[in-house]
Amino acid sequence: MAESDWDTVTVLRKKGPTAAQAKSKQAILAAQRRGEDVETSKKWAAGQNKQHSITKNTAKLDRETEELHHDRVPLEVGKVIQQGRQSKGLTQKDLATKINEKPQVIADYESGRAIPNNQVLGKIERAIGECPAPDQ
Repeated sequence: MAESDWDTVTVLRKKGPTAAQAKSKQAILAAQRRGEDVETSKKWAAGQNKQHSITKNTAKLDRETEELHHDRVPLEVGKVIQQGRQSKGLTQKDLATKINEKPQVIADYESGRAIPNNQVLGKIERAIGECPAPDQ
């Protein structure tokens, strides 16, 4: 033990910087001072769960779309379709089969839930012989 030199230290294994340490601002600045090539890139919302965040534009868009609604078939049109269908002795299913549509389409038109489609209204008009649209 008398021969050991206390001024020199032998390091058997020295670990390099971890990934987090290598990416730290201090490590980047130190590497730049040493003259090493450092490639940095800023990733948008990296490490954050930003995929479901609401931005100002999204909130504005939501306010705009809430005020916009599709026009629906007026109830008067539904009554005319229903009366014409019943005067011909047809059920909703029979009328739907006759105009090559689903029975739910006829039910929606009669209840006023449907969005007006001129092709469907034309087919209904030809099938029941009456003009269901009030302004046609």
